Amino acid sequence: MSENLVTEIRSFYSLKELSEIIDEEIKQYESLMDEYSQWLGSFLRDSEATYGNEEWFKKLFNLQKSLKPSKKRGEEHVKSKSEKLGFSSDIWIAFKDIKLCASKQGEAEILFEAIEKINLKIGKLMKVKDSIEDLKKFGLGKDILYIAYVNDGIPEKIVLRSKGEAEFSEKFQYIAEFSVAETQ
Repeated sequence: MSENLVTEIRSFYSLKELSEIIDEEIKQYESLMDEYSQWLGSFLRDSEATYGNEEWFKKLFNLQKSLKPSKKRGEEHVKSKSEKLGFSSDIWIAFKDIKLCASKQGEAEILFEAIEKINLKIGKLMKVKDSIEDLKKFGLGKDILYIAYVNDGIPEKIVLRSKGEAEFSEKFQYIAEFSVAETQ
């Protein structure tokens, strides 16, 4: 999707094109996650002698091992690991609309939170990609313009436009009915 845009409308001429864009996004996020994971790992190794006995350090050290993306991620209603463990503690000072911190713990927390958010985004993108692959299997794809509503880099809604509007509407109605019957 477009860099730095949070919400946008994009047009795609095929499901393959949309799928390729999502693949690129996933690769970029995986690269960023790898970079941050290495930074966090290095931070933890370098800080172990100084902070190894502190509770916050032990929590982060144990959680670092679980920071791998999976298709199960992307569920917004589930509390994040950092929220469950009580991060964003009293080391942060509110200044207007931001929080400030001058400790090593703060650096570790923001690294962990960034990795966790990236994992969630990768999971959501993978689910969208799976949905697009299913649309391809249903035969949706030729002579269609896909107008996607992209929110926070993730396609959430797609408007389908076709040259043969009447014929297309019948085909889409059948696919929609088939999908509903399949889920019951």
